[in-house]
Amino acid sequence: MQRVLDFLKTCQTYFLATCDADSQPHVRPFGTIDVFDGKLCFQTGRSKPTSKQIHDNPKVELCAYDGAKWLRLSASAVEEPRIAAQEQMLEAYPELKALYAPGDGNTEIFKLEDCVATFYSFSEPPMTIRF
Repeated sequence: MQRVLDFLKTCQTYFLATCDADSQPHVRPFGTIDVFDGKLCFQTGRSKPTSKQIHDNPKVELCAYDGAKWLRLSASAVEEPRIAAQEQMLEAYPELKALYAPGDGNTEIFKLEDCVATFYSFSEPPMTIRF
């Protein structure tokens, strides 16, 4: 998991894919990633379509590219309701404090479970990590 976290932090932006009720995929850039209670986590707003889509269908994928290698990760996103998770994420990403606050009813943390992360490049065979 640490290798995945380090890669995502190096990339700074990754792309998160979800599906809506009509099975239409939606991909958007994300930047929050951290570990809370041993799980890789990201943050979004409960008021956003991303949140509704994940609550309706927790299967997500993310992809990131550092200019030489790329990562594809599939997982189930499960809401992490503890305020401590919100506090930690907002401390890690203080620029979000203008929009979110722990316990505000909108800040939402999702932990990633059953992760299958595969690193790819054009010069090396794929490497898969499960956690």
